[in-house]
Amino acid sequence: MARIAVIGAGMASLAAAARLGTGGHQVVVLERTGTYGGAVGRLARDGFTFDTGPGLLTLPAVYRDLFVKTGKKSLEDAAGLVGVDPASRHVFADGTVLTLPNASRSGTVAAMDAAFGPGSGERWSDLMIRARGTWEVMRRPMLEDALPADPRILTRDPYPVVRRGFGPGRSRPSLARIAAAELRDPRMAALLESHLLAHGVDPREGPASAAVLPYLEETFGLWYVPGGVHRLAQAVYERCLERRVQFRFDAHVTGLLVDGGRTAGVRLADDSEVAADIVVAGAPVPALCAGAAAPGGDGAPRPFAGPHGEAGRFTVHLALRGSRPAGGAHRTVVHAADRDRALGWMYARGPKPLPPPGALTVTVLRPDDPATRPDEGHEAVTLTAPVPAHDAARKLPRTVDWNAPGAAESFADLMAAAAEAAVPGLRERELWREVRTPADAERETGVAGGSVPAPSLAGAGGTLLRSANRAPFPGLYCVGGWAHPGGGLPHAGMSAAITADLIAGGPGGSR
Repeated sequence: MARIAVIGAGMASLAAAARLGTGGHQVVVLERTGTYGGAVGRLARDGFTFDTGPGLLTLPAVYRDLFVKTGKKSLEDAAGLVGVDPASRHVFADGTVLTLPNASRSGTVAAMDAAFGPGSGERWSDLMIRARGTWEVMRRPMLEDALPADPRILTRDPYPVVRRGFGPGRSRPSLARIAAAELRDPRMAALLESHLLAHGVDPREGPASAAVLPYLEETFGLWYVPGGVHRLAQAVYERCLERRVQFRFDAHVTGLLVDGGRTAGVRLADDSEVAADIVVAGAPVPALCAGAAAPGGDGAPRPFAGPHGEAGRFTVHLALRGSRPAGGAHRTVVHAADRDRALGWMYARGPKPLPPPGALTVTVLRPDDPATRPDEGHEAVTLTAPVPAHDAARKLPRTVDWNAPGAAESFADLMAAAAEAAVPGLRERELWREVRTPADAERETGVAGGSVPAPSLAGAGGTLLRSANRAPFPGLYCVGGWAHPGGGLPHAGMSAAITADLIAGGPGGSR
């Protein structure tokens, strides 16, 4: 069995380490910070607790499979899992409120008709049928199998040709185009676009295949882990310990050791070395490839993973006085009043002042969980919004200097004002807030700009594809959001399963 060094203790790294430890390998996880979880973090203060990363889970089968294949205790026994109902609430500038049930197609159709008028639900249902066909085509090559040797087949969008599989097509339809053409209601179009916008991708450029994102929620439901989604990271960490995986925290990897043309371990910031037969990189560390050429290559360094222009995420954690009202939604999306100005601010090149009022889409998370608040007289609420990545020098397009004086607090104020459409009187109830910007994410994770990886999607000329899990250097593998199949909690688990199978000598597959 091999000695394996895993870089990073994010969810993909933890899941990979658990699988590899179960396979009998000698596994050590090297994490640059003092704890595990990566983006799936936790903030605790004055009896309030918040998830600093994803607040909900989709496709729980990915983690059910992980727990089944690495031990006796199931996901439900290890972490608990509850369905969220209603799944979400959407608030529009004209006063329309749409409340969607969890994993109920008939309920969704009825809710659409009630909110947008008769026939709206049928139009949405027809689009979801096409999304189902897209999912059936995309599922294996995009999520369950290793990236093919020739990924060009995945650069074409399957949405308009689901009956024929991946075909050449004559155009690159965007999500915005199909939203306008097939839904014929700007509110419904905003609903569809918001699923891609939440990942920081411009729906005017993102592929039509992104229609699978709401389809997955509608089909497999939305789930919450009592105590916060960070509890899932804790459960996977504990499973790693059961499988005798070792952890070294405050261990910053800076380079790759090479011997005889293949991986021999890693070098740390303190110049110490960790010998390994295999290295699994769960974080974008371009320095790993310094001096390492792909077999048969030209001798030039080959970066294998990392951000390439992704957006960041702005988060405001709010401790509120006053009880959470009965029947409140766990997740509410407050849609921008001016969609074009909102997208223009987010994606236009050049200097970026703060967006004007009404040009901001904000997601409000308010879990009905006693573990998140000191007592029933208080409430923990988290606001999130996709934003341009951080660049203090302002040399890159579509970036903001989030460290500029007043920038973070002013933007947080705009988010809080928008969120009052979901939580009336929010600003008067505020006890304190914690603000997290892409600059904070860059400092804590080392990822340039504090970028957040989007999930891989077919189409858009391959702009949302990631690098292969088997790196172009012997003994080096990649997992996590910067590798196939991209960002998101389910994708982290799939990435780990594919990579563990490749290391075991298999073709790479998460089934």
